[in-house]
Amino acid sequence: MRKVIGIGETILDILFKDSQPTAAVPGGSVFNGIISLGRLGVNVTFISETGNDKVGDIILKFMRENGVSTDHVNVFPEGKSPVSLAFLNEQNDAEYLFYKDYPRLRLDVTMPEIHRDDIVMIGSYYAVTPQLRDKVKELLDKAREKGAIIYYDVNFRSTHKNEAIKLLPVILENFEYADIIRGSVEDFENMFGLTDADKVYKSKIEFYCPHFICTHGGRGIRLYTKNIKKHYEVDPLQTVSTVGAGDNFNAGVVFGLLKYRIRRDDLDELSEDDWDHVIRCGKDFSADVCMSLNNSISKSLLPVTDKSDSSHCFKLFYYV
Repeated sequence: MRKVIGIGETILDILFKDSQPTAAVPGGSVFNGIISLGRLGVNVTFISETGNDKVGDIILKFMRENGVSTDHVNVFPEGKSPVSLAFLNEQNDAEYLFYKDYPRLRLDVTMPEIHRDDIVMIGSYYAVTPQLRDKVKELLDKAREKGAIIYYDVNFRSTHKNEAIKLLPVILENFEYADIIRGSVEDFENMFGLTDADKVYKSKIEFYCPHFICTHGGRGIRLYTKNIKKHYEVDPLQTVSTVGAGDNFNAGVVFGLLKYRIRRDDLDELSEDDWDHVIRCGKDFSADVCMSLNNSISKSLLPVTDKSDSSHCFKLFYYV
């Protein structure tokens, strides 16, 4: 059975609405997608770190309850588990404040086994921060050697905008490792000062990676490959929270790669119809998470093995 391996931060998100706390949910950019995949029975592994404290205990318990192994999570004795405050505005989009106290020695873990056509998910500041670069590169080198698919969500927040030039060599190195790159218009504005997806692909990404997905919230999704350029509309939603929407779009795309048995060697030859099915999975995952205060898809979306109905991504859970 193919496996999905993620690397990223764990954090406790405390959500505020109208200046009042409304929920506290374990999260993290790659973490949110890994939890969703674990809930659907995908074989998932997560590489991360957390503190030896009550917040860390909550996160580890949450992982186990959702089918995610904690074998590759470093519990550090010094420092504290990170916490974020997410303030939802009138459109239920979030503005964040982060509180982090990491120790000097970080991510003291062994890397999991990787096999051909497994999927490795990286993203956010965790994938470019200098303190963790050696560990991230160790994972990426192993994935490249074994022939795994590398999925990179740039997820470059405005809080790191002033570091974009300094981090550019690492960002481009991640582009070169990646088989699929996903980012939002806001990410590329923060990184490159560009908001046009065509220009981002042609000038920044195509040279390194031919498969690019650019999301723009309710304005839709752009797909670019060597042979395909396509815009996908997004159905309007009455959202409860958009926290985790992009993270779960990533999880949906990865789920689609598994569901439709798409392997690394297949990526360059995928048809428009193939990509339509994969993008549909991303849209379904993202839409579901926007309907609650959870950072991952609903537990009510149980796997169904009836292959006669594939109108929704969740209705066909069958992969090797």
